Amino acid sequence: MKIAITPGEPAGIGPDICVQTCNKLSEDLQPFYFADPILLSERARLLDINLDINECASTDDYKPAMMNVIPVRLNATCQAGLLDTRNAPYVIEALRYALEYCVSGKTDALVTGPVNKAVINDAGIKFSGHTEWLADATNTAKVVMMLAAGDLKVALATTHLPLRDVAAALNKSELKQVIQIIDTDLRQKFGIKHPTLLVCGLNPHAGEGGHLGNEEIEVISPVLEELRKSGLKLIGPIPADTAFTPQHLNDCDAVLAMYHDQGLPVLKYQGFGEAINITLGLPIIRTSVDHGTAIDLAGKGGANHGSMLAAIQCAHSVMDNSIMANSK
Repeated sequence: MKIAITPGEPAGIGPDICVQTCNKLSEDLQPFYFADPILLSERARLLDINLDINECASTDDYKPAMMNVIPVRLNATCQAGLLDTRNAPYVIEALRYALEYCVSGKTDALVTGPVNKAVINDAGIKFSGHTEWLADATNTAKVVMMLAAGDLKVALATTHLPLRDVAAALNKSELKQVIQIIDTDLRQKFGIKHPTLLVCGLNPHAGEGGHLGNEEIEVISPVLEELRKSGLKLIGPIPADTAFTPQHLNDCDAVLAMYHDQGLPVLKYQGFGEAINITLGLPIIRTSVDHGTAIDLAGKGGANHGSMLAAIQCAHSVMDNSIMANSK
């Protein structure tokens, strides 16, 4: 299996966790790093990691026991821990190039390292996150962000929005699409034959019968009722403050939170450093780390590479499940 990997922000820990994990992968994986070879070589030197880099013109040039790199050149010399807007275009170009390989079938999956959204936007490039960028780049009308830590999977009805905009963004059509995408990908990418999805309410106490908000009555419940009639197994809407208790989690395969910070604090508390991000609904397989760039740790050896390793392993597992689902 061939995996395209983008380290992300060059001044952060993305290059660190790439050089830390490249020699720890199973032999049936062929990782290709879309990055500047000089950057990776320098970061390996800072971390005192022996690394042989093979610059590849294509995936046909893969060499075992080496770090195989599809070269994407930095715009400016990079110093670990020091952000530079001049290298923001490099981050996007590496991502674009890796996506091109995945879409064309040259690689089987995409794994992304952490990026710094602020420095990309400060460089004049509109960028709200990998999830939205990949949707636009692949002309995908709707994608869903899901994070996983062990058996806990949390998907989001809305992603990177200010909290005051969340309620307005929730509507029946969008929510229905989100749930259908989750159900489909849990079946096809995770091998769950009959997935059960637990759906959180938006408001405290799931609206308290309309006394604390009407979104549950007007949007969430009608969508759940409609989709249940088509055969989907859905629980909810459940108040978010009790949704993550064992009595509820034991009965579901994934949780759908209505907004970013409703569901992800629980997941990251359970598995930070080992959790992963998966984009559902894309025409490619894409996983990512669950953490940020940790600029203060770059090049110092303190970065935890567990999430990168888990993201690569998840991409491999999802690919296997997809092959099995498509062969039936």
